[in-house]
Amino acid sequence: MKAFQTMIKSVFLPAVLVMFSGSAALAASPLMGTWTLTKADTLYPDGHRVHGFGDPPQGRMMVDASGHYMIEIYHPAATPFASGTKATGTPAEFRDAMLRNSVHYGTVTLDPASHHIVFDVERSVFPNWEGQRQLRDYTLNGTLLSYQVPASATGDRTIAISEWKRLPE
Repeated sequence: MKAFQTMIKSVFLPAVLVMFSGSAALAASPLMGTWTLTKADTLYPDGHRVHGFGDPPQGRMMVDASGHYMIEIYHPAATPFASGTKATGTPAEFRDAMLRNSVHYGTVTLDPASHHIVFDVERSVFPNWEGQRQLRDYTLNGTLLSYQVPASATGDRTIAISEWKRLPE
C-alpha cells in the first residue's frame, strides 16, 4: 500500500498540478498588465467633446491575472492648498482636489457577448461607486482599450470616454 501511495504522489500529483497551472494560465484576464491613459474625454448631449481630465490626462490601470484592477486618473493641472496641509484646505481646494481624479479598485472582466467591460468596484474615492457593478461598452484591439461610462453613471447626462494603451512588459 505504501508503494502505491508513493506512486500516486510522485506520478499523479505533479500531473494534476501541471494540469491546474496550465488551466490557470489559459484563464488569465485578457486585460492583464499595466495600461497608460491616452484619453479621458467627456461627450456632451449636444455632441461636443472635451478633454475632461486635461490634455494629456495622466493615469494608470493595472490588472492582474485574476482580474483584480486598480485605476488612477488625474488631471495634470493641480492647485496646491494655500495652507500647505491637507487638513486645513478650503472647501474650494477640496472640491478641486476631488474633481481632478478618479481612483477605484476591485475586479474587472470582459463580457464579449454583451460587449461590456464589467467593473465590480470595491473601493473608490467617490464612495457612491463602492460595492457597485458598472457595465461599460468597450473595444479592445490588441494593446488599445476604449470604454464609455454611460450618462446614467456620470449623473450629468455626459458620457465619459476612457482610452488606454497597454505598456510593454
